[in-house]
Amino acid sequence: MTNMFTAYGANHRRLRKLVSPAFTKRRTDALKPRIEELTATLLDRMSEAPEGRTDLRSAYAHPLPMQVICELFGLPEEKRADTARLIEANMDTTITPEQAMATWQEIHELLAGLVASKREQPGDDMTTALIAARDEEGSRLSEAELIDTLLLVIGAGHETTVNLIGNAVHALLSHPDQLARVLGGEIPWSDVIEETLRWAPSIANLPLRYAVEDIKLPDGTLIPQGDAILATYAAAGRDPLRHGDGAARFDIARADKEHLAFGHGVHYCIGAPLARLEASVALPALFERFPGLSLDESAGPARLAESFIGHGYRTLPVRLGGVS
Repeated sequence: MTNMFTAYGANHRRLRKLVSPAFTKRRTDALKPRIEELTATLLDRMSEAPEGRTDLRSAYAHPLPMQVICELFGLPEEKRADTARLIEANMDTTITPEQAMATWQEIHELLAGLVASKREQPGDDMTTALIAARDEEGSRLSEAELIDTLLLVIGAGHETTVNLIGNAVHALLSHPDQLARVLGGEIPWSDVIEETLRWAPSIANLPLRYAVEDIKLPDGTLIPQGDAILATYAAAGRDPLRHGDGAARFDIARADKEHLAFGHGVHYCIGAPLARLEASVALPALFERFPGLSLDESAGPARLAESFIGHGYRTLPVRLGGVS
């Protein structure tokens, strides 16, 4: 894969610069009315759920960010279900090497088709903008970089936000005393989002980085040049040396919520403002519409996704309770 996730140095800066226009503060802020519109539509549909029961992930946490990122990159409606299926498979670390290769090939065929259609019929979207960068100045973006960049931004641009929304809802419903403080206006939703990112980051482990030179750690450990490095964001967020003896507790009132959920340094997630915006719209709107929302224990426990990389729920059954 050749995109800004795997690139280093000047090559990374070149690729990141091409994608940056999609995620500027101005463009992100401009998306808020559309996010609010999509949120209201999804909540209306949820209110019609039989017996007031539904899977929050499939009904709400997944379709909202999926719709936003697909509209941003011009992915047609008829391709979105396949895109979601393939990205979930790409994050599944339990599949066989043969299944992984088949998924990889299918993803690239789908995205190559998107590029071909946008070349034929350009639109007001970021895929068209990236194609222009590729076709107008061929030395700036190769065809492989174009496809792999689309995979990165469309995949990471929705799957991580799906997990953020789902993890926050599950954490609040599992800690009703803290939910009451949020609904009572004592603690802002921004604190819920940041504590969720610390306590249950959407990406738990990120393989792999490689040492470009020998790295000596403060305790004397040496990571030799060329060695693989696994970034374990989930462990960092619960480090008692940073967050004290209560590091493993979900606590929206904690003072220090600093985390690495969006990475660090030059590889800091370019879509972080969009993820925070979507969560800041989705979470209060959900609990305002369904103040009696609760976990549906009769449907069994929420099921985590089969992934060593991502951390989120594959199913999140809930009871909607009363509708306001």
